[in-house]
Amino acid sequence: MQQTQSRVNLYALLSRILLQELDVDMLQIIKKNEDILDFFPTFKAWEPLNELPEQKLLEEFLNPDFVNLAILHLIPYETFYTREDQMIETGGANPVTDMYSAYEFMVDYEVARTLSSDHIGVELEFMHHLATAEMKALENDDKSAVQELRVAQHEFLKKHLVNWAPLYLINMKYEARTPLYYDAAEMALEFILSDNEYLTSELGA
Repeated sequence: MQQTQSRVNLYALLSRILLQELDVDMLQIIKKNEDILDFFPTFKAWEPLNELPEQKLLEEFLNPDFVNLAILHLIPYETFYTREDQMIETGGANPVTDMYSAYEFMVDYEVARTLSSDHIGVELEFMHHLATAEMKALENDDKSAVQELRVAQHEFLKKHLVNWAPLYLINMKYEARTPLYYDAAEMALEFILSDNEYLTSELGA
């Protein structure tokens, strides 16, 4: 159960960082939690982190970097990487739509800085949604639901995130101008691949 809770927490953290710009509250959560900071070693050692006010860090460094990596320069959408014409599928034909619907997951386009449901942050949020449901099933000792949810997570990783996210994250790591997004790209890349291995092992797949 502890492993599942860790997975819930990591998917929540990564989806939040990759989905939209940080605000002061989120930056303070990262700064003040040593367990979280340990996932971002380059950021933790970055001198401006403790020298500048949070608002200045956001306005002058972190949020411009996010905009560059997620909106202006790179394209964090699955269909850009998987369609031959490199067009982003914003409608119902998007490959993730059916699975979202099957597990009652809704994309809040007003909150997210996203055009389409196959944004990396949304896909990570969906994994958080499934892992949270698995956690509840474990607490209720519902073994069949646990199994079904693990199968769903494994299928989604294999068909979607593992298939394209590493390409985006490697580019993100290379293009990042701040240590936060450099570390986030590295962490997300390692976690997606290791979580796929974990679920493969758990399911004996």
